Amino acid sequence: MRIVLIQPNYHSGGAEVAGNWSPAWVAYLAGYLKAKGGYTDIRFIDAMTDDMSEDQLRAALADEKPDIVGTTANTPAIYKAERVLEIAREMFPNAVTVLGGIHGTFMYQQVLREAPWIDAIVRGEGEEVFLNLVRSVDQGQWPDARGQVKGIAYGEGEKVIATQAEAPIRDVDDIVADWGVLDWKKYIYIPTGTRVATPNMARGCPFTCSFCSQWKFWRDYRVRDPKKVVDEIETLVKEYKVGFFILADEEPTINKKAFIAFCEELKARKLDVLWGINTRVTDVLRDEDLLPFYRSCGLVHISLGTEAAAQLNLDLFHKETTVADNKRAIDLLRQNGIVTEAQFIVGLENETVETIEETFQLCMDWNPDMANWSMFTPWPFSDLYREMGDQVEVHDFSQYNFVTPIMKPKAMERGELLDAVMSCYRRFYSKKAIFSYPWVPGDKVRRKYLQGCLKAYLRSAMKRQFYNLGKVGYWGPHTIKKVKFAFDRSRKLEQTPDEAATADWKSASKRKQEEIDAGIRAYKEAGQPLDATQNQKAASAKVMACGGGDEQMSEHAMLSAMGGCGSGTDQQLSEHEMERAMKPCAKGEEPPLEEADARR
Repeated sequence: MRIVLIQPNYHSGGAEVAGNWSPAWVAYLAGYLKAKGGYTDIRFIDAMTDDMSEDQLRAALADEKPDIVGTTANTPAIYKAERVLEIAREMFPNAVTVLGGIHGTFMYQQVLREAPWIDAIVRGEGEEVFLNLVRSVDQGQWPDARGQVKGIAYGEGEKVIATQAEAPIRDVDDIVADWGVLDWKKYIYIPTGTRVATPNMARGCPFTCSFCSQWKFWRDYRVRDPKKVVDEIETLVKEYKVGFFILADEEPTINKKAFIAFCEELKARKLDVLWGINTRVTDVLRDEDLLPFYRSCGLVHISLGTEAAAQLNLDLFHKETTVADNKRAIDLLRQNGIVTEAQFIVGLENETVETIEETFQLCMDWNPDMANWSMFTPWPFSDLYREMGDQVEVHDFSQYNFVTPIMKPKAMERGELLDAVMSCYRRFYSKKAIFSYPWVPGDKVRRKYLQGCLKAYLRSAMKRQFYNLGKVGYWGPHTIKKVKFAFDRSRKLEQTPDEAATADWKSASKRKQEEIDAGIRAYKEAGQPLDATQNQKAASAKVMACGGGDEQMSEHAMLSAMGGCGSGTDQQLSEHEMERAMKPCAKGEEPPLEEADARR
């Protein structure tokens, strides 16, 4: 049986400005199919990296003659993914077409109605579900017994059927990637000029930021054995000549013990590789004394979700840090030779030219090495959308890419918003290019890395790819009124995800949901940005960890939640236990976990 996996050809001028990222989903899916099912005839077509036209995709597919065609899609790539499977159906009417990814997981009803040529949507974590689907096809049980395959959705006449959810894979060490399925010469990270990989150490996130849905998609938080993660990285470095990797975890430092064990193992093997992560400000502050050690293990780049200048916006996104903490975290990283990247979200309903300028000045005060300003994007399946959805007038999901202003602020036109953001980029990187990057003292690795990052930005800008500027026709302030975002206004949101149909999917706890709702109400009631006095008060507010409370999750609770990695159990904490575990340990004592102890 031949299985063909395809990366749809979607580009937006966002993260891809740094190079061509190796698609990890393919490696993990192929590895699981081979190890657990014995399916070895797996081919991969990277239409995105190769920037394939539809005719080129047809030619590539014609050579493969697939029995099953699978693709994936986040929200902005959904139409491209639907078209990939439509082409596959036109060419091979008997092939089974399958879609995976976060958008289909929650928006399966709309996807199946607008793309009836899709035979099945894999909902959530894909390896076990897709393996069972492949077995069903291989054994001649498809489509008659498709209702017995857990974790999928499919169309049946006028109905859309969602089967019972498949349980998350408890032992994530069972998922061993087959990185050999990729053509590695294609995947180059411009800042280092080396091959780049995106392995993961954990799946999911125990926290519930209102703008994010990754915690819903993965449902449970599970951590791999750090030594096995380093085994994978050693393979990537030695067999596939990877010179840079980013841990693709939502927050790889959440589990301090596991992260330290990973760093120790990586350092002990003396792998000549640099790497980066995304993490939380609270974790940087927690690990202040460990930052020199992290840097000695090759960690050279940390991206921080600082999010917004106004503390009100931080509260809205349920990112429980303060603006003062963000500045301190950036200072600590810089002092320890780690490149800092600050992420800002702009474009909410109450955005103005003045608030964007305030964000820029705050960024200059913090002085990160790099900065990104992303357009607020209301995922239709996020908690935030539930309250703000009536304000969203654009439902062309191809534009939900963090660089297109989906929301129109009350006091700004979309072109003005884009111009204000570009002004931030121009001023920030002009100053860095002249006064900072060429003169980074002491650390040659950090200096070379930053100069490589500048090269990536300039290259993208020269090609008019950065932020989709060439596509929308932006050339500077004089073109504000000529900018065309070309929204497809015929696209409509049929309905938000059916709450009843997704009742078996993870949702925020009652306490957490109340906190999210409070943040959204505060935003709505304010009606305008916080002034300087309010920001000062917010900056001095008590530090809160991302998951609630004024402390990090205790080691005892985290080990219990992991199920493995030293805990001696394959069970996870219940929501009740998780909430109790998140309470502060004021005297350094572990919180009581009678239920978890009894289970073990």
